[in-house]
Amino acid sequence: MALNAVEKIFRQRSGPDVYAVNGVTLEIAPGETLGLIGESGSGKSTVARLALGLLQPDAGSVQFDGTDLTELAGRDRRTLGSDLTVVFQEPYESLNPRMSVGQIVEEPLIIHDRHLSRQQRRDRVVEALDSVRLDLSLYTRFPKNLSGGQQQRVGIARALVTRPKMIVLDEPTSSLDVSVRGQILMLLSELQLDRGLAYLFISHDIHTVEYVSARLAIMYLGQIVETGPTSRVFADPQHPYTRGLLSSRLSPDPGVALTRYRLLNEIPTPTELPEACFLTGRCPIEIDRCRDGRVPLSAYEEDGHRVACVRAPTSFWEGYPEVPNDV
Repeated sequence: MALNAVEKIFRQRSGPDVYAVNGVTLEIAPGETLGLIGESGSGKSTVARLALGLLQPDAGSVQFDGTDLTELAGRDRRTLGSDLTVVFQEPYESLNPRMSVGQIVEEPLIIHDRHLSRQQRRDRVVEALDSVRLDLSLYTRFPKNLSGGQQQRVGIARALVTRPKMIVLDEPTSSLDVSVRGQILMLLSELQLDRGLAYLFISHDIHTVEYVSARLAIMYLGQIVETGPTSRVFADPQHPYTRGLLSSRLSPDPGVALTRYRLLNEIPTPTELPEACFLTGRCPIEIDRCRDGRVPLSAYEEDGHRVACVRAPTSFWEGYPEVPNDV
């Protein structure tokens, strides 16, 4: 999967245009998990819809397995739908309450794999339910009769039943209890190893993304401001927004306080984006060059660590404003 300089503008009949995605470039290799994090409204879910082909970009291209999604329609788009699937944030809301578990999981096969017989479809449904560790006794039950964890397992089974190559996971654990969340993450990891799946993992939970992702992309105002190996970005965040965002997480050790970093002022509205760096006016280490124009991602390290900041790579963090740990 590759998104190349993708832009998406939501035009309103009354009111200004909303610049939701602004020149996003991302790559996800087969069998890899790319974590995408950022604040609410940063454009993460819009990127997910663009990656799935549910939205058409206003500029740029979305390519999957050598095919440009923006050029597909009809039967070709339906065929691709079996290779590229999604698991949604709210399990109950994403399941049809009038359909049984078996019918929900079977539906993608009816749409995308019409050559299969009824028995073949049933066999594939049973296989998918078994792969997510759901008992076959749930086949005829309805979503309201399931727990939240079981509902999300049904959503995962539905995504798996067509035997895809990639799954977009849009906040797949945010509405689940902590214990259930861990079970779902372990399940997703095992399925990825067994099937060689690629994941685009979108989440607000920084700790979860750190745990599941091989690479990380940080999104701010519809733009990727930093990307690279997860361990590298966490250990050496170079963009001021990344440093502020990562420092907002809770310390895994209650006895060890994390240093927190302050960003200034309020986030600009996506209807009136800055002509310069998007963090202009909020960045505490801003210099004149930051206002010369928008800053593209550029290489920081040879391992793929890239940053959209004119001051990287330098050791400019000394004197960066810190917030007291008890604030």
